[in-house]
Amino acid sequence: MKIAQGTFINLLTRKVVATMSIDRYAKRRLRLASALVAAGLLALPSYATPYFFSTGNVDGRMAAASRSAGAGKTEIEAADDFVITSRSQITSASFTGLLTGNVAPATVGDVTVEIYRIFPKDSTNPPSGNVPTRVNSPSDNVFDSREAAAGTLSFSTSTLASSFTAANSVLNGINKIPNQTTGGEGAVTGKEVQFTVAFSTPFDLPADHYFFIPQVQVTGGEFYWLSSVRPIAAPGTPFAPDLQAWIRNAALDPDWLKIGTDIVGGSTPPTFNEAFTLTGQVVPEPSSLALFGIAILGLFGVQKRGRRSGPN
Repeated sequence: MKIAQGTFINLLTRKVVATMSIDRYAKRRLRLASALVAAGLLALPSYATPYFFSTGNVDGRMAAASRSAGAGKTEIEAADDFVITSRSQITSASFTGLLTGNVAPATVGDVTVEIYRIFPKDSTNPPSGNVPTRVNSPSDNVFDSREAAAGTLSFSTSTLASSFTAANSVLNGINKIPNQTTGGEGAVTGKEVQFTVAFSTPFDLPADHYFFIPQVQVTGGEFYWLSSVRPIAAPGTPFAPDLQAWIRNAALDPDWLKIGTDIVGGSTPPTFNEAFTLTGQVVPEPSSLALFGIAILGLFGVQKRGRRSGPN
C-alpha cells in the first residue's frame, strides 16, 4: 500500500518519540512538530512551477509537411527545437498548420507527437554523409512519443481561418545531396487550423535541448506545419540557442535537412521556427529527505535537552 510521504514521516516520528526518554510534554511538542512537517510535505506539490513555452505567432513564410506513414503516403517529419532547463513534465501542447484539399478538420485521422534530442544523442556517429551537415539536427531516433491511435494522446482542432496562404512550402522536395536545394515548392493555401493535444501520460523530460515534431494524417489532402517568427518575439518565449527547423522523409531517414538553409537556399537563406506551444510543470527538487533530516536533528536536540533536565 502506497503511503504519502508526509503521512509516513508523521507515523515514523511518532514511533521514534515513543521510545525516547523525555517527559510527556516534550513528546507532545515533538508530535506537533512532526504533524507540521508532514503538512508541509503534503503541501509541496501545490507549489510546483508551471512550465510554458511558445514560439509565438504564425508568420506565413513557410509550410512544412509533417505526417506519419499510411494510406499510401510515406512518413515526413518536420522538427523545431525547445529547451528544458529543469526536469519538467509536459502535459499538453498546441501547434498550428494548414489542411489542404477538400478536407475539414473533423476528417483528420491519427495525430502523433514525437520528442527528439539533438544529434549525436540517440544516433549513429559518424553519420551517413547524405546531407550537408548533422550539426544541431535532431537525432537519428525518437526519444519519446505519444499517438492518438494508441490512446496516449487526445486532440481537438480549431479553425483559425477558412483560407490562409503560406508563401513557400516543402512536401516532396526532400532530397539527399547534391540535390537538396530546390528553393521550396511555392505557395500553398488551405484552412489554418490549430491542434490542441493532451498527453495521457506526460512527457517526463530531464534538462536538455529537444525537438518537437507533430504529425497529422489527412485523407484527401495534406497537413503543413506553419512557420513562426525567428528569432522568437513576444508573445513567444525567447531562448538561446534557438535552432532553425529541420525536416526529413522516409527516403532521407535517419538524416535531416534544414528547411531554410539546405532546401530553400539562396545567397542569404531564410531560417524558420514552427508555430507551437508546450504546457506542463517543472518537477520539484527532492526535498523530503532534507526535511526529514532536519526533523530528526530536532528530535535529537530535544532528546538531549530532556536528558540534561532529568535527575542526576
